[in-house]
Amino acid sequence: MAKLDQLHDETEMGFFDHLNVMRKHIFRSVLCIAIFAILALANSKWVFDSFLFGPVKSDFVTYKLLCSFSNYVRPLLCQISSLLCPQEGLCFHDLNIVFLNTELFGQFMAQIQVCIVLGLVASFPYIIWEIWRFVRPALSESESKKSGLIIIGSSFFFFLGLVFAYFLIIPFSLSFATNYMISAQIENRFTFDNYVGFFIMMLLGSGAVFELPMVVFFLAKLGFLSASFMRTYRRHAVVVIMIVAAVITPSPDMFTMTVVAVPIYILYELSILIAHKINP
Repeated sequence: MAKLDQLHDETEMGFFDHLNVMRKHIFRSVLCIAIFAILALANSKWVFDSFLFGPVKSDFVTYKLLCSFSNYVRPLLCQISSLLCPQEGLCFHDLNIVFLNTELFGQFMAQIQVCIVLGLVASFPYIIWEIWRFVRPALSESESKKSGLIIIGSSFFFFLGLVFAYFLIIPFSLSFATNYMISAQIENRFTFDNYVGFFIMMLLGSGAVFELPMVVFFLAKLGFLSASFMRTYRRHAVVVIMIVAAVITPSPDMFTMTVVAVPIYILYELSILIAHKINP
């Protein structure tokens, strides 16, 4: 293996040689995903009862903290403006959802799907490292030295996005979905498959959104984006961020939207700082 990597680094390779090397990197990445997926499968009870179904329980840590926080902050916000005043604070009740399985092999397929996704999530830093190993021969010496920071940065923002989704986006969305009602004749009954799809989409989607600083870094490096451009369109970005927050948390009060929008805006400002160092 070491000889193959040395050959990859020091000699000019043909198209099929590159494909062969890439195949080995992909194989190792898939193997890592499979190992973590098997570990998740072996601990399925904890994965589902504690992790996956954590946000659907009323005693979830986010609900407790937000309720305590809103009890202190709500009076101050109400004095500032009625638009910022949550009608009932952020104390969520009556969740404890019980899901329905409507497919013959629904639970089995969902178990495999969730474990594979968790394997992918746990393997993310290793996958980024394998990608770096593949592109390293095309980098200059100075760029190669910075690759470690890129791997750490990409992993950090990705996992930060996962935490943000798990402890904020998913609980807010579940609270709205379970309590929204247009008629007393309609009873909310959610399927297990629908929840699993929603959970995975929010988790991975948020992880991708939080990669914004790294995306800006590469775009600035390639000359496609500058810090001055991002400053010029800062107001437009704020509008887009508020729209994204409204879609993620379709709640009627501004306070809930602000809780979600503020971290995304901080990422935007951080991206401006990153772009400024590369392409002012």
